[in-house]
Amino acid sequence: MDHRERTEPKEPAVADGEDTPGGNNPAEGEAEAGRPRRRWLRRAALTLLIALLPLLTAETALYINYQGDPAEGTHTRDRDALWLGHAWVDGRKKDADVTALARRLQDTGIRDLYVHSGPLEHDGTLPKSVYPRARWFIDAVHEKLPGVRVQAFLGDVLATEGPDGMRLENPDTRAAVVRSARQVLDTGYDGIHLDLEPLHSGDRDYLGLLDALRRETRSRDALLSVAAHQIDPLPALHSVAGTFTEHPKWWSQEFFGQVARRVDQIAVMSYDTAQPLESTYGGYVAQQTSLALEVTPPSTDLLMGLPFYWESNFDHWGHAETVPAAVRGVRLGLSRTDADRARFGVALYIDFAASEADWRAYKEDWVR
Repeated sequence: MDHRERTEPKEPAVADGEDTPGGNNPAEGEAEAGRPRRRWLRRAALTLLIALLPLLTAETALYINYQGDPAEGTHTRDRDALWLGHAWVDGRKKDADVTALARRLQDTGIRDLYVHSGPLEHDGTLPKSVYPRARWFIDAVHEKLPGVRVQAFLGDVLATEGPDGMRLENPDTRAAVVRSARQVLDTGYDGIHLDLEPLHSGDRDYLGLLDALRRETRSRDALLSVAAHQIDPLPALHSVAGTFTEHPKWWSQEFFGQVARRVDQIAVMSYDTAQPLESTYGGYVAQQTSLALEVTPPSTDLLMGLPFYWESNFDHWGHAETVPAAVRGVRLGLSRTDADRARFGVALYIDFAASEADWRAYKEDWVR
């Protein structure tokens, strides 16, 4: 049986004078009208594919970068660090808390504690009232954790992307930051850990501030360390990002090296990457580790940040930015670039947000 007889209606006869196909036939008129829409959709899909192609290529490259096995021996060098919250120096923490911290840090590679002791005022000054229990904490750590150093974690928002914040171009502000560093070192801290954000690549005033701080810390046999932005995954990407978003997220590799040569320790904030998968995040950390190793002098401790916290937003997907993925990425980057480097470690951010799973992954995957 010919099914067309039942399913296809017969075409109506065309009367004299009527237009032939495309004329007054409603179905054909609708088809003609639909063709421009389909052409527009095809062009839009092609444009979207072309726009996404570089992103898909980059994500594929990061996934590939996460493959392979880390080299043997790429584990802690006992130069790791831990960022601590403000509660340790403002009176909220007690002796029992230090005892618990000491127990937590036993048999790990942690050598430095960056304890939040600010923030700095926008003019660079630091009220002593913000760290009233600092001396107690320093003495308690030195007693219960011999060999572990306590550094004053000082930071502020810079007025680089908005009207409010610290202005490093002001020489009086830079001089005040140096005085604040001198002030906390007088309290007994073993060093200064500086975190100023958002700090744009190539900032000469920042480099000048580091030079002045280094003279101060060296005169006291103290440490100078900094929290560092991530490095351009592609050359000059920070310039492109700055042009289109006014937020050049990355530093150039050259500027990273200029900073690293001026400090005793440089800790890369290798989190908040917007990577959607553990594999691409780990591949990104591996790349960041290699880029940083290439320009950090052997005399400077290079530390890669581990995300000891959970968030889920566009900048930081909690299911992707995990401690296991970060540690594996660090080990892969270290293996490929400088597997035997001694002055290397990881920095854990941050104590009050860390889970037992974070600590377990750090110990099992990195400390061993």
